[in-house]
Amino acid sequence: MKKYINPEESVWAEIIERPAMNKADIMERVKPILSAVKENGDKALAAFSLKFDGAVPENWSVTRQEIEMSGESLSDDLKKAIEQAATNIEKFHSTQVSQEEAVTTMPGIVCWRRSVGIQKVGLYIPGGTAPLFSTLLMLAIPARIAGCEQIILCTPAGKTGTIHPAILYAAKVAGVTDIFKVGGAQAIAAMAYGTQTIPAVYKIFGPGNQYVTAAKQLVQLDGLSIDMPAGPSEVCVWADESADAGFVASDLLSQAEHGVDSQVLLIANNALLVEAVEKAMEEQLTKLPRQAMAVAALENSRAVVMEDPMAALKLVNAYAAEHLIISCKQPLVLAERIINAGSIFLGNFSPESAGDYASGTNHTLPTNGYARAYSGVSVDSFVKKITMQQLTEKGIQQIAPTVIAMAEAEGLQAHAEAVKIRLASLKK
Repeated sequence: MKKYINPEESVWAEIIERPAMNKADIMERVKPILSAVKENGDKALAAFSLKFDGAVPENWSVTRQEIEMSGESLSDDLKKAIEQAATNIEKFHSTQVSQEEAVTTMPGIVCWRRSVGIQKVGLYIPGGTAPLFSTLLMLAIPARIAGCEQIILCTPAGKTGTIHPAILYAAKVAGVTDIFKVGGAQAIAAMAYGTQTIPAVYKIFGPGNQYVTAAKQLVQLDGLSIDMPAGPSEVCVWADESADAGFVASDLLSQAEHGVDSQVLLIANNALLVEAVEKAMEEQLTKLPRQAMAVAALENSRAVVMEDPMAALKLVNAYAAEHLIISCKQPLVLAERIINAGSIFLGNFSPESAGDYASGTNHTLPTNGYARAYSGVSVDSFVKKITMQQLTEKGIQQIAPTVIAMAEAEGLQAHAEAVKIRLASLKK
């Protein structure tokens, strides 16, 4: 980790910079994949699955029998864990469903909004180095709560032609309606444009590698909605002398083991704490199966000593972390002053792992500084807000002068006439 001691603001841009990717090159590689799937459907999926995954599934669709049998190869402990996590996620997200009140803006004019679940949504869960069944819970459960009619899942089966049973079990628990054995940019294309087997959806959610991310950004240009811009996962830990160095080290490593392009940022109020955390990380690294990935990620990471707490707060907000852990005295007081973060973890006993899996909050969060403007996934991500209004005879009379004056001032006479014709009907 690169170290900084009370850096001037002129250096902050270097501190908060994320690992760079050659986006233009990746986009150019993905465009032909999208075009091929759009034009040739399942035939293109087969070609890309053979090329990238080494095999073509016998059937793109996962059968009901495969889903029902998924639990047989899982331990009872893991099934209980998935079910407990699902319960907590459901409890938290269910509170996000609300009925908005109708508002009388003038006598005879009532306006309100209605939440409607997006009819068809697509979820992408990568195969890669880990079966992210936890992410499936985070996406499918709020989709079901929102009232989405069709919840499509695409995930790669690889050379075996089978999907990890934990993903299938989580899909069953969460309420996924259809599952397809396809991954990569071609899966995004299939959900965006539809194929002979896979239906097109209206919004796509889920993480993936840089090619999947590029595919999501490109189909967005065609008018399809996506959850949010995404990049490599990250964590910022803000710590003071009340923090446990071992805890902080474990939080940094739990993020670093995601992948070589992950990033961690430690902001501490003294150099001794940074030294203690580094020593603890060295000890803990030896126990990690994904040690090589964690070490590579730490090369992209930084440790900053900020003795001025106000400067530290400003730097934390400038970084706009996906995950922010506040291991300081009075963490709740500090958290009230955070304006840029995807999800915040308060105090020494609130590890990121809890939110990643089972506390109930959603772990699909804005990365790469997008927390300055984006929120994490919630039930709201799966609904549309349709505005409604109803005017009575009194209402149209009340608002007519305002509408007519504004319409005529803009030169839109037909708008004005649509009001005038109603006024005239009331005089008959």
